[in-house]
Amino acid sequence: MSYLRFKALEKVSGRQRVEIDLPKAKISEYFGTLVFSLDTMKKYVSSGAVKRVISSIDTGEKIDAITADAVAAGMKAWAIEKGAIHYTHWFQPLTDSTAEKHDSFFDLEEGRAIEKFKGSALVQQEPDASSFPNGGIRSTFEARGYTAWDPSSPAFIMGQTLCIPTIFVSYTSESLDYKAPLLKSLTLIDQAATAVCDYFDKDITKVTATLGPEQEYFLVDEALYNARPDLVMAGRTVFGHAPARGQQLEDHYFGSIPPRVHDFMMEFEAEALKLGIPVRTRHNEVAPGQFEVAPTFEECNLSCDHNLLLRDIMNKVAERHHLHVLFHEKPFSGINGSGKHNNWSLMTNLGKNLLSPSSKPKENLVFLTFLVNTVKAVHDYADLLRASIASAGNDYRLGANEAPPAIISVFIGKQLTDVLEELEKNGNIRIDKGDNMYMKLGITKIPELLLDNTDRNRTSPFAFTGNKFEFRAVGSEANSASPMTVLNTIVADTLWQFKKEVDKQIDKGEKKEVAIVNVLRDYVIATKKIRFEGNGYSEEWVKEAAKRGLQNVKTTPHALDFWISPKAKKLFLNHEIFSERELEARYEIMQENYVKKVQIDGRVIGDLAMNHIIPTAVSYQNKLIENAKGLKDIGLDKEAKATIEIIKEISKHIATITQDVELMTEERKKANAIENASDRAKAYGEKVKPYFDTIRYAVDKLELIVDDAMWPLPKYRELLFLK
Repeated sequence: MSYLRFKALEKVSGRQRVEIDLPKAKISEYFGTLVFSLDTMKKYVSSGAVKRVISSIDTGEKIDAITADAVAAGMKAWAIEKGAIHYTHWFQPLTDSTAEKHDSFFDLEEGRAIEKFKGSALVQQEPDASSFPNGGIRSTFEARGYTAWDPSSPAFIMGQTLCIPTIFVSYTSESLDYKAPLLKSLTLIDQAATAVCDYFDKDITKVTATLGPEQEYFLVDEALYNARPDLVMAGRTVFGHAPARGQQLEDHYFGSIPPRVHDFMMEFEAEALKLGIPVRTRHNEVAPGQFEVAPTFEECNLSCDHNLLLRDIMNKVAERHHLHVLFHEKPFSGINGSGKHNNWSLMTNLGKNLLSPSSKPKENLVFLTFLVNTVKAVHDYADLLRASIASAGNDYRLGANEAPPAIISVFIGKQLTDVLEELEKNGNIRIDKGDNMYMKLGITKIPELLLDNTDRNRTSPFAFTGNKFEFRAVGSEANSASPMTVLNTIVADTLWQFKKEVDKQIDKGEKKEVAIVNVLRDYVIATKKIRFEGNGYSEEWVKEAAKRGLQNVKTTPHALDFWISPKAKKLFLNHEIFSERELEARYEIMQENYVKKVQIDGRVIGDLAMNHIIPTAVSYQNKLIENAKGLKDIGLDKEAKATIEIIKEISKHIATITQDVELMTEERKKANAIENASDRAKAYGEKVKPYFDTIRYAVDKLELIVDDAMWPLPKYRELLFLK
């Protein structure tokens, strides 16, 4: 009997619900109580200093030393009142997680113990830059790097530590994180969108990108998790035969939430709300053991920070409930994987959503302008969007039967498709009379509530869903800052180009509205191939996409090549989002990350197969051999033959596993010898990874044959259904 597996099952069967202590007050009374928001800052910092901080947030103006000292003093006083004894710069290196180095407020001054926190400590800290992924920007002996305060994302308290969101740069000022490029892209989209809005409303002085990421995840009991070395080491199950009942009944979707899971949700949501994370939605997802949490829309930078913080909270709260959260994109084969649907839109300083249709013709021209420009951006930079969501984990998910395909396309719905087709057919327009202009432009019949009039397409990687675009292809483990940096940049680039083309027509004497529509019509015609309204899961779409000339890049090493294409370099360098050195470094870091993930998967597969599965299969086979001998001894030759066939079947699978593990190991050694990071990643993807499936097939077949009492790993039916 497999001791570890059955000990884990025994623990699960004896689990009691953990008592939770939820706030008694209304959410509105404790929301953001652990956040040093602007409203809180006003209570601890002079009005002049607060105004300068707000100006820095709005304009990017540098905060002077006097203001920094004032904010630091107020922040320290507030944090200590809340029980904080340490502070940290909370940053986002190019890994799968956040990073922090804690320093104490405590200091000695002339032998006396004091609490000290100056503006210089608020604004800048020095972690080791060489030990984080840097793509060759820093040598091992060059350790210095800097974190710098991001005042647009408020500080917060986790436990007894004041956490200050920051960017992370090298000693020579190159970005080594996700946040710095995102902030640059947000400034860029603000400038470009505001410039285009000037055609319609000169009171629009700022445009903010907003984001609402829906986070999918799996929950397993911690005892079962700890009994699966593959989950512990790789975040996913490398083996596991499908259970008799999986998700085929679709009875888990939006079903009643299991009590232990509900307690976990209630507690992590309360902790999130205290930290100002506006979580609103919870529900069971399609796969058994899968769930989703979704927040209200926020400013994009803050939303990205909050998603990372939320995942950290979920992990910590799950421990209290003896659960483990799986954020891997495909932790279980044969059932749905997990995404992070990034709902993105643009909001003006007047409170107008630029991607929300209206009953007013003039406002609908604004809506069409930003809708069509976004579609044009996706059309022109589809490869770069594909690169932005590429990862080893997402490769298992994209193109599966629950996730968007690796082909980038845009869904806008039948009614908007009809509107764009009408716009295309209008021909050259010369109109200069009031509302009749908008009627003849064919933009008056857009329904105000497109969400109700247009079905959602869950198979599209980039879908318009009524008042926003939903980038569904982002993986659940991803930092949303990366795809959002790309999306903001490409839309801004398209808007600047749009403005140039419109201005050119206006300079030639064309009326502004007509010039806008003329350029929009050109964009509508140019983007036909990227727009698709059908089933993205179908084989027909794969063939149709190929006819249209759309790329179908299924693996990360090849998708990452788009980051350093001449077109991508020109885009990022022109808009100063990345330097060429930063771009090349990121490319190398992402390729290396892929190699490490696949390498870990391969090592886990080899270890489990050779040290757990084969010994178990051999032990069971020996029992069968004894059984066959016994049957023959008593003259039951016919019955013995059936047992011998099972013995042969086991031998066949053992041989396959042994051979393929050896071949996989050899291919891994060859790949490791390749110096170029890109070539090494491709070798891992094309030479090493194919063995994963053949080894898994043989192991999963053995799982069906070997005595259940001997099987060493918790099975899918246990991992997915025992809560």
